[in-house]
Amino acid sequence: MSNVNTQQAAPKPPFRLDIKAVGPLVALILLCILGYVLNPAFASEGNLTNILTRSAFIGIIAVGATFVITAGGIDLSVGSMAAVISGVMIITMNSAIETFGSGLTTVILGCGCSVILGLGAGFINGLLTTKGKIEAFIVTLGTMGIFRSLVTYFADGGTLALDFDIRGVYRPVYYGDFLGLPIPIWVFACVALIGWFLLNRTTFGRYCTAIGSNEGVAKYSAVNVDRIKTMTYVIQGLCVSLATIIYVPRLGSASASTGVLWELEAIAAVIIGGTVLKGGYGRIGGTVIGALILTTIGNILNLTDLVSNYLNGTMQGLIIIIAVWLQRGPWQKQASGQT
Repeated sequence: MSNVNTQQAAPKPPFRLDIKAVGPLVALILLCILGYVLNPAFASEGNLTNILTRSAFIGIIAVGATFVITAGGIDLSVGSMAAVISGVMIITMNSAIETFGSGLTTVILGCGCSVILGLGAGFINGLLTTKGKIEAFIVTLGTMGIFRSLVTYFADGGTLALDFDIRGVYRPVYYGDFLGLPIPIWVFACVALIGWFLLNRTTFGRYCTAIGSNEGVAKYSAVNVDRIKTMTYVIQGLCVSLATIIYVPRLGSASASTGVLWELEAIAAVIIGGTVLKGGYGRIGGTVIGALILTTIGNILNLTDLVSNYLNGTMQGLIIIIAVWLQRGPWQKQASGQT
């Protein structure tokens, strides 16, 4: 009886701050304060809307990358994949004008082409990784080169330009708004919400975490590891296609330079948000904040002369290194224990 009373009277463990969850948000707030101090124009409605809109491209891709990385994989091909999808979309829509005219049908055809290509490219990456038993790093490094080469070939070393009339119909997908917010922000929000639900409220999400934590144990637990891992790459491909759909009307063109370093930004957003690079722990909410942090840093560099704009890639690379180093701290063990 005394043991029971002792257990009931035992003090509750002290509250511990989850650095992995709160840290990115605090960093974003501090960045916003810094941006305003350096240039008050940072807090203008137009600039904040621009930050959110620019975050949509990388943010959508990073949501897909969160699933891949949580399951213990990596995808280096997303930027090149976006480039080749953009190029094929433009070719498809330009060719369809003769049959369907310069209207909504042609735009829908191009968007459908984007989705099919994204799903197919993701499936190929996943199949080569799982059934082919090739390291994800090698597979996606190879497809990165293939995709980049294909868009260069399609453009004959130059630029693929979308027909002017089609661009006028397609333009609202990027420049239009709904309830006062640009369309890309709504798409980003929807993708993030669906991604959060899949990762945190479904069996699929639990399997992703289990595979990333210990693939061998997951296999012995009757988890179809190959199917789940392949699905993460398919989701990544779908996210790339959605990002491409809202990106093409922005410039109305595609070339070998389209999507350069998008893979770096997507991985950086995921790692900054608290997802563990080796797998087993993922946070969609953190990924969203990570994407906003990267865009905010770039925006601050544009508004000030502290660092050259051309060093944006350097800043992103440093952020990845620092974020991974911070994951090796004591809070990393605490987060692992909580999951």
